Amino acid sequence: MATVSPLAKYKLVFLGDQSAGKTSIITRFMYDKFDTTYQATIGIDFLSKTMYLEDRTVRLQLWDTAGQERFRSLIPSYIRDSSVAVIVYDVANRQSFLNTSKWIEEVRTERGSDVIIVLVGNKTDLVEKRQVSIEEGDAKSKDFGVMFIETSAKAGFNIKPLFRKIAAALPGMETLSSTRQEDMVDVNLKSTNNFSNSEQQGEGCPC
Repeated sequence: MATVSPLAKYKLVFLGDQSAGKTSIITRFMYDKFDTTYQATIGIDFLSKTMYLEDRTVRLQLWDTAGQERFRSLIPSYIRDSSVAVIVYDVANRQSFLNTSKWIEEVRTERGSDVIIVLVGNKTDLVEKRQVSIEEGDAKSKDFGVMFIETSAKAGFNIKPLFRKIAAALPGMETLSSTRQEDMVDVNLKSTNNFSNSEQQGEGCPC
């Protein structure tokens, strides 16, 4: 009898300066809503959402952290067992962008390389007020070796793609979408292995 595998759970922690839009991104993803009145997150909020992907279902646990300095001491314990760290800055606030370096370093300190980090430039709807270009965000993500996307929680821009991007990068999700192509490549590699094996053995691999 086939056993039903338990729902894979992944913990996503949202980090970044106060009013960068962490809560707004989560609210847009969860309820497809945007609240125009700003209320600072106090401490940590937790929400959970089931996401249906091509061939599996995952449960995302979203931990929304406060950007205010007085709550900073709470945050490392939430980073510690997370699968994903989403670091949000406001494209109209240069300082929030500069501070993402500290957030990324904090995540690396707690989790090493055993975590997916996504740098998110939010509030792209503030076209006239933009202080950080998409090129700068992209360059920073490459420097730190993290993923990058720009969003607007207000306009609903790139919110679903952000979470799809995260879902595709989750541990055990590598087989999603491009499975067939990979299978073909795999078969080809196996068939040529017989010919190259003897040559490889003679080279002596330094690894």
